[in-house]
Amino acid sequence: MDDGWIPPASFARLDHDRTARRGYPEAVYCAGKSPEQVGAIAAELREHGTAVALFTRADPAHAHAVLAELPDARHDAQAQLVAWPPYPPEPSGGLVVVLAAGTSDLPVAREAELTARYLGRPCTLVVDVGVAGLHRVLAHLDLLRSARAVVVAAGMDGALPSVVAGLVAAPVVAVPTSVGYGAAFGGLAPLLSMLNACSPGVAVVNIDNGYGAGHLAAQIAAPRPD
Repeated sequence: MDDGWIPPASFARLDHDRTARRGYPEAVYCAGKSPEQVGAIAAELREHGTAVALFTRADPAHAHAVLAELPDARHDAQAQLVAWPPYPPEPSGGLVVVLAAGTSDLPVAREAELTARYLGRPCTLVVDVGVAGLHRVLAHLDLLRSARAVVVAAGMDGALPSVVAGLVAAPVVAVPTSVGYGAAFGGLAPLLSMLNACSPGVAVVNIDNGYGAGHLAAQIAAPRPD
């Protein structure tokens, strides 16, 4: 009897060996997928016993579909992220510090923070420390200098990663956000600013890509071999 269920194999091939091969779990990008497709993927991950799964860019309908299959999953609406199992693993490795230049950058910063946490890193989120008031970021200098990796989410002029990279020894992962008035061009202006950072040690991910930034930071801060 047809109950509307769609087998994932008809539209997706899940990478169940990713954790064994790379040391990091599967992630499902929900934007562009129907809720029915995302729900079918969640069901397959459950049946396969995947250790950790992240569903990124999950709108309310996507989140509802995932939670129907994985009712104990954690949904963070601000980050548009659903994580299963609901609790991150015991943290190991170095500290990841995530900075949101402004409150408007917080959704992307939150996505980066949760990604780093679910990939097993201790993580601290600091908000509203943009360059319009440098005293705000300087107030967190001790914390920043204790980090193994720093993620900076910033829109508008995108200047904060350069400032931070000039203050700390850790690599800085810069995330341009699509925050700003018309000449910000939906994040293109901060992207170009970050690519032209005058401080060395800045790596730049795509516009609004909090997941990619959190993942890279988690890899940088991974436990060091004895």
